[in-house]
Amino acid sequence: MTAVAEPLTHTIVPETAATGPRLAWLRDRGMGASVLVAALSAGFGVVLVETTAYLGAVLQADPFIGDSDSLALVVGILSVLLTGVAMYVAAIVTANTFSTIIAGRTRQIALMRLIGASARSQRSEVGRQGLIVGVIGAAIGLVAGVGLAALGVQIGSQLIGTTPQDFTLAQPFMALPVVGVALTTWAAAWAGSRRVLTVTPLQAIGGSVERSHDEVSRPSRHIGVWILLVTGALLLAAGVGLGLLHPLGVVVAFFGGVLSFTGLATGSVLFMPPVLRLVGRMFGSSATARLAAENALRYPERSSRMAIGVVMGVTLVTMFAVALESVKQMMIGQSGGDMPPEFFAPFDAFAGVMMVLVAVSAVIAAVGLVNLLTIGVVQRRRELGLLRSIGLSNRQVRRMVLLEATHITVAATLTGLVLGVVYGWIAAQSLLGSVPTYPDFAPAGLVAPHVPWLPIVIIVVATAVLTLVAAAAPTRLATRVAPVEALAAD
Repeated sequence: MTAVAEPLTHTIVPETAATGPRLAWLRDRGMGASVLVAALSAGFGVVLVETTAYLGAVLQADPFIGDSDSLALVVGILSVLLTGVAMYVAAIVTANTFSTIIAGRTRQIALMRLIGASARSQRSEVGRQGLIVGVIGAAIGLVAGVGLAALGVQIGSQLIGTTPQDFTLAQPFMALPVVGVALTTWAAAWAGSRRVLTVTPLQAIGGSVERSHDEVSRPSRHIGVWILLVTGALLLAAGVGLGLLHPLGVVVAFFGGVLSFTGLATGSVLFMPPVLRLVGRMFGSSATARLAAENALRYPERSSRMAIGVVMGVTLVTMFAVALESVKQMMIGQSGGDMPPEFFAPFDAFAGVMMVLVAVSAVIAAVGLVNLLTIGVVQRRRELGLLRSIGLSNRQVRRMVLLEATHITVAATLTGLVLGVVYGWIAAQSLLGSVPTYPDFAPAGLVAPHVPWLPIVIIVVATAVLTLVAAAAPTRLATRVAPVEALAAD
């Protein structure tokens, strides 16, 4: 008898988030940066909690002001507000990141739908990934925050000469930013993945899909945006009006600012394209410049997601700078200009510390820009391969990607500066409008906004640096793959 060997067949199943190891999806582009954003937010919150507790213990140990809790209360309120701002920025950056990742997974999600998976199960999977990202980032932030706090305590002890006896690094309230960041990241991933519900099995034949201008501009899609904007604008106006009678007008204005800016952030696809179109005209009419400008406008949803993070960072820094400078100038005006510069040294130091703390939120937003720009280049491999196959050189492709980054950061910076000046003036006006002034102790009334030029220059320089950093990795990725391989990619 003759043994006939049967041919061996091997079925190769490509490794994806569904078929690979349970946490293989953490290697996807965008996930690492999302973990970093969560870690920065949680670490920032932990450091602020530890700083507040340390300053409170120092003040309690002081023989002159130890009986007064007012300053410690003010520091505590500031730490809560700044932690909330950092978590707010991180949530929007995370939601935008997951929205971009979902656009790149359109074909994979459609394939899962084609073999029977429901849209809700797919969205639940994305939500679970967001929760895991949040937990990992919060844990890293907790460790890093406690380490930085321990270092800060050592430095502070050397500066003031003593260490408060009642202070410990094991503060129970540091669990709040850690748990808050984990839950916020999960909620942001869930919000950013809402597009999963609209993916159809038919889209399995395509690649990553971003919605066009006509699709994202339908009025019915943005009813909630207009409700937030109108409600926020009314509260801002009410805060300014109430500020003429009582300083608590700033509280009303604060909620108006949160609602109105949330409306601007969620509806950025309505407001950023006109600014991008205007800025695009500044880059000339060369082929690469026109391509860069058209790429930003062709898919406004992707460009707006990239820009809004920078808008948030610039707006926050400018707002605090304008509000603090307006307060300082009003104090100088009330003193008749006779106060020596040393009188304002504590105020300037406080303003400097506040600017540094607010800048942490700007760094979080900058990480979001770098992440989204990199993901966008990866998802456009076919497009970039086609451009290279029809004659564009590596240098032209790199220049196009750099111009895209410049286009977005310039538009975002200009928008953020305008919004920052407006929000900063509203904050100063609602706080100072009822303050008695010399010589007749009448209310201050309308307060003129004052723009400090040094922070503005720093913002512009930081934006230029951010553009180069944000474009570094994408420009390398854009030219690393051969045109034939790029055209063959999904």
